[in-house]
Amino acid sequence: MSSPAQNLAASLVQSVDWLAIAPPTIAAIVGLVVLVADLFVAEQRKALLGWTSVAGLAAATLMLLPLLDGDRSTFCLTDDATACSYTADRFTLVIQFLVLGGALLAALLSVTALKDARKDLPEGEYWFLLLSSAAGAALLPASRDLATLIVALEVASLPAFALVGLRYGDRKSSEAALKFFLSSVTATAVSLMGISFVYATTGTLYLTQVADRIGHVDGQFHTLAQTGVVLTLVGFAFKTAAVPFHFWVPDTYVGAPLPIAAYLSVIGKAVGFSGLILVTVVALPSYADVWGPALAALAALTMTVGNAAALRQQATRAYSAVRLLAWSSVGQAGYLLVPIAAAAYSGDAEKSIGSTVAYALMYGAVNLGAFAVAALVGRTKVLNRVSDYRGLYASSPLSALFLAFFLLCLAGLPPGIIGLFAKVTVFSAAVDAGLGWLAVVMAVNVVIALFYYLQWTALLFRAPEGEPEKHRVPGPVTAAIALTGVLGIALSGAPQLILRFTDTGLF
Repeated sequence: MSSPAQNLAASLVQSVDWLAIAPPTIAAIVGLVVLVADLFVAEQRKALLGWTSVAGLAAATLMLLPLLDGDRSTFCLTDDATACSYTADRFTLVIQFLVLGGALLAALLSVTALKDARKDLPEGEYWFLLLSSAAGAALLPASRDLATLIVALEVASLPAFALVGLRYGDRKSSEAALKFFLSSVTATAVSLMGISFVYATTGTLYLTQVADRIGHVDGQFHTLAQTGVVLTLVGFAFKTAAVPFHFWVPDTYVGAPLPIAAYLSVIGKAVGFSGLILVTVVALPSYADVWGPALAALAALTMTVGNAAALRQQATRAYSAVRLLAWSSVGQAGYLLVPIAAAAYSGDAEKSIGSTVAYALMYGAVNLGAFAVAALVGRTKVLNRVSDYRGLYASSPLSALFLAFFLLCLAGLPPGIIGLFAKVTVFSAAVDAGLGWLAVVMAVNVVIALFYYLQWTALLFRAPEGEPEKHRVPGPVTAAIALTGVLGIALSGAPQLILRFTDTGLF
């Protein structure tokens, strides 16, 4: 006969599905390998660390393919198979593809950036931090309990602080890292307090069990549960750069190495929005009357402030190109919030969430492409002003055409059909949910954004001042621009594929 102690031990033993956890695990292992190898690799051969990291991220991305045949869960309770800490469903795989693919493109840009930095950036530490952050970001969408969710969020965020401030002797970089660190730590503290309140009222951390129990808490705990929901939302609003919690974005993007700014603009948002979706739609559907109006108001405020600030950027100001992309990313965050808010009012929450995921994929591809061209121009124009892009077509025709295509996608204009398709999808999600006022606000903001996107696009084809300066395009930057361009063009040719791909399977 088995003893009570043996029964307890057996109940704590959880099976591990190594294939399911392979993508984030590979990224983490390669990061450790690179950190150790840095001690032994000669200075003139440090570039090998970069290509090892690129190969590791490519391998982690490819490991998503065997997971397409069906949902897989691991680290589950032995007495409740539906309560698991890690689930590789369609939602997880789509976000992991965005995260790992985006990290791979940022790594390609980083290979050239580190070579140009001439030892201002320590290569071993840089690659270790980038891979560690990517591993945490890939873990987050698979997290199905609040503890794993917060751990993944911090594993994704903490290395990012260091990456922003890693450049030796750069005061601007250090200030950006400090501002990013303080805002993110505040967000984490607020989120942890909110999650502790949710745990106190439900007695569980598993998202499915929280969803079952939080709607039936005792009346005396109702206020505590509501407070927990609100505090958790505030914490994730910081992570998604929603207004008024966005103040760290412009300075952080300007102070960070450009590949890291690109990484934060896409992977940072993917982390924040996937966590927000899991907390609201999966764990707290019974509190939709609390988070639905809050997210709708945040969406309207975020897109308006982001686009208005982008519109005010002066073309001759130092780093105005990066600042414009930073404020544009704030405006795009507002669009991404719209379908999540709509999920609170819609009878088909999965369709609404699919709209957010579809928009995130479009935004990720074209925004990384825009940053790739900005990295190319920044190699010869250190201040990276919008005015520096005047006549780019004369000096680098393909780069100018790709940047024009990326900007038109972000604006939602042909030939960037995928951008138009994604905006229509988000717009219809708001209308279908009965949020007509939010759809009107979005339409007005799309018109505002047209001005600065088209202004920058037109500048690319104007006659250059003086002799056009030739831009030698390094191989890794060429690969990043080509990959994002081909993906954007392919999706513009068959935009319906993105919705078929983003059938989340969360419900």
